[in-house]
Amino acid sequence: MRALHIITGLGVGGAEQQLRLLLRHLPVACDVVTLTNPGAVAAGLAADGVRVEHLGMAGNRDLAALPRLVRLIRDGRYDLVHTHLYRACLYGRIAARLAGVRAVVATEHSLGDSQLEGRPLTAGVRGLYLLGERLGRSTVAVSATVAERLTRWGVPERRIAVVPNGIDLARFAFDPVARRRTRERLGLPPDAFVVGGIGRLAPGKRFGVLIEAFARLPADCRLLLVGGGPEEGALRRAAERAGVAGRVLFAGERPYVADGSPGPDLPALVSAMDVLAAPCPEEAFGLAVVEALAAGLPVRYTSCPALEDLPPEAAPYAVRVPCDAGAYARALAGVRAAGPGPRAAPEAARHYCITRSATRLMDVYAAALARTSPQVPIQQGASPS
Repeated sequence: MRALHIITGLGVGGAEQQLRLLLRHLPVACDVVTLTNPGAVAAGLAADGVRVEHLGMAGNRDLAALPRLVRLIRDGRYDLVHTHLYRACLYGRIAARLAGVRAVVATEHSLGDSQLEGRPLTAGVRGLYLLGERLGRSTVAVSATVAERLTRWGVPERRIAVVPNGIDLARFAFDPVARRRTRERLGLPPDAFVVGGIGRLAPGKRFGVLIEAFARLPADCRLLLVGGGPEEGALRRAAERAGVAGRVLFAGERPYVADGSPGPDLPALVSAMDVLAAPCPEEAFGLAVVEALAAGLPVRYTSCPALEDLPPEAAPYAVRVPCDAGAYARALAGVRAAGPGPRAAPEAARHYCITRSATRLMDVYAAALARTSPQVPIQQGASPS
């Protein structure tokens, strides 16, 4: 089988890094096309031996990119096309059908109750999404919560398959040597209580709430934020106003898998933390929470469908906290007062092993290749918002 993965961009983000990890475990010959931004994850994929093509799309309404994508799919003689993220799902599904590929799978990584990848869920966004969805064979939801949201949107339940995000358990296992070295490299005192936050620095992640909560913690505490995004400047100013700028460290975007770039990778940074705080009220999966659990960290979170789909005893050190600065300050102070605990991965982390996710996705591929359905006509004049 030859498969083509189409994704909107390949900067350092959850969906992008999940794609790289998945391709390391799929027993399929895969190429990747990125519509825009061939960033650090593109370089990592190339280092893994994956062929990556940059389509050079100029913007959401760059319809001239569509025939280029159709030609690329035809030339590759792919058996299956798998799309990721909103723009790539719309253009990729249309291009695959025009190129004659009928086995088309899309993964929905980021559908919330009120937004999709940061864009408000307007009637136009929903309409274009559903138009594109009808051109594929299956839509993969990364959690049962996302599957329910898709059903409410109008995607037929029979077309939805749940394939959770996966993690590399061995890579995230707690490493005391990496903890010491990472703290030394970042200038974090060895005895400091380090609160971690991981994710895109965007308003929806609510890291401003975390900074406000952190300002109420004692002076021996540090806040380590891992990620990049448009809100970094605002968060730095919030830390200045709160008088904690000297105790807040912005680590930037860090790779899931070491790629030769300077600085520690994400697993090493997680080992350096003492607790993960995740105040985002609207997640599609909650990958950072699961990664932290794999490192044996206690977690305080507001939304994590990955845990909500499991019994509470699967993650005994994960506690749900309202998205409120006072509540987070009390919760984090409680973790600090309790002292360090065992750094062993609970059942919740083992449940989301990447090999299990890859096996489930192969079942989706097999069904998409085996199924036949009548041709769906493509409506003209639609462009993504």
